[in-house]
Amino acid sequence: MSPSATTRRASARIQIFFGQVRHARLAPVLHAFAYPAFFVRIPIHAMGPALSSTRLFGIDRPAPLAFYGVDHGDGQSPPLQWIRQQLRDAGLPDEGAVWLDTFPRVFGYAFKPVSFWHCENLAGQRIAILAEVHNTFGERHGYLLHAQGVPLRNGGELTAQKAFHVSPFARIAGRYRFWFHQREATPARQVARIDLEDENGQTLLRTSLSGTPAELSGASARRALLQHPLFSLGVIARIHWQALALWRQRLPFFAKPAPPTALITRSPS
Repeated sequence: MSPSATTRRASARIQIFFGQVRHARLAPVLHAFAYPAFFVRIPIHAMGPALSSTRLFGIDRPAPLAFYGVDHGDGQSPPLQWIRQQLRDAGLPDEGAVWLDTFPRVFGYAFKPVSFWHCENLAGQRIAILAEVHNTFGERHGYLLHAQGVPLRNGGELTAQKAFHVSPFARIAGRYRFWFHQREATPARQVARIDLEDENGQTLLRTSLSGTPAELSGASARRALLQHPLFSLGVIARIHWQALALWRQRLPFFAKPAPPTALITRSPS
C-alpha cells in the first residue's frame, strides 16, 4: 500500500481509503470472516494542523475523525522524528517522504491492529515499510521490513520472524509474510496482505486490508462517519466475538507472555 507516483508528485494530502478487512484461519481449524473498513493515509513528512481540509478531521485535536501522533511510534517522540530514527538505526536512507496508513480515531477512540509506515528515499522510491502492530493489552511492536536499502518491488514478498503476542490462539513462533500491492490504474486500489506460517512453513492465518482512495474532504469524511459511525468499537467487538468462536472450537489457548524488550524487530527481506 505505497502511495502512487501521481500521489507523490501532488501536494501532500490526507486520503481516506474505503475497502475491506479479510481474515482467515487455515489451521488447525477453518474460520474466516470479512467486513467493510476504512483507513487514512497521512503524509507524515508534511504533518501539521493545516494538513486537514475539513473540521471533521483533526490533527492532534478533538474531531469526529482524528489522527494523534501519540498513537504511534514510541508514543512520545514526534512521528517523523521517530520513524527517521528507526531508518537511521537500520542504516537506511531517512530523508524521503513518509506515509502512514492507519485507522483514525472515531469520536475520540481508536484501536489500531496494524498500521503501515511507507518510507521513501529522495527519488520517491519506497525503501522500507514498518508494520506497527497493536494488541488488545495496550502494547505495540513494529516490524521494519526492507531489502538493505534497495527499492521495494510492488507486490514483492517481505518477511519477519514473529516476535509479539497478538492472539491467545497463536504462539510467538513462525514468521510473517507480507505483500503490498498498489494499482495506479483507475480505479486505484491498495492491498496489504499478511500471512502467518508456523515453523514448518504451514500457513496458519491470512489477513488482508484493501481499499480505494478518496481525497480527504467534508464529503469523504461524512461518508466514513455515516458508513462506520462506531468503527473502532466494532473492531474490538469483532475481535472478541471471533475469539469466542475459536474458543468454542476448543483451540489451544496460550497465555500472554511479557512483551519483547525492543520496540522494533528489524527484519530485512
